[in-house]
Amino acid sequence: MIPKILLVDDDKDITLSLGSYLEESGFTVVVANDGSEAIEKFDSGAPDIVLLDIMMPNINGLDVLRKLRTNSTTPIILLTARDEEADTVVGLELGADDYVTKPFSPRELVARIRAGLRRIQHTNQQEGTILFSTIHMDINKRAVDRAGMPLDLTRTEFDLLRVFLENPLWVLSRSQLIENALGYSFEGFERTIDAHIRNLRKKLEPDPKNPIYIATVFGVGYRLQDPEVN
Repeated sequence: MIPKILLVDDDKDITLSLGSYLEESGFTVVVANDGSEAIEKFDSGAPDIVLLDIMMPNINGLDVLRKLRTNSTTPIILLTARDEEADTVVGLELGADDYVTKPFSPRELVARIRAGLRRIQHTNQQEGTILFSTIHMDINKRAVDRAGMPLDLTRTEFDLLRVFLENPLWVLSRSQLIENALGYSFEGFERTIDAHIRNLRKKLEPDPKNPIYIATVFGVGYRLQDPEVN
């Protein structure tokens, strides 16, 4: 089955050129030029992944994201401008899986799209549970609790925590986390991982400002530790 992409951007030059590139890369592309149209086409078309511009008329991308995340875990990649960093962080907190900054490489974007689609397939094939310290993860149900309290994680936060749980006590570099949790290995996107780590800590840690589970190893990366031991 050919994957379907919902491409949402009010710049018709971008939707025309990027849409053509994506179709040449083997995808079916559905285009929306504003937020209302994006929600309508998402509800009627069941896309496999969404490319969503933040700054749009009518309903902006963040409001579209909020709406889609009320009942869907479909991967969403934000398309952002360089001066929209604050909005990008908010987007990740609302459940976006990734972002790319304009101007971006179409080849890189295609790699990220394929990585997102592989994550869905991998998720559907997973079974089993992981227990570490007070953290319990049911991979098949994609559910996590800490000391019996359920954690409401986004897809990316879940996948990131899964990598930590599968490699407890090991120091993981940002590039390792990017490749294993997000599924691609492009350089220069450590800030994406840092933002997801911050969001994950807000939900996992009793005190996010003084984390006891996910420790920062300065100059290297992060490590999942057992607070009862450390």
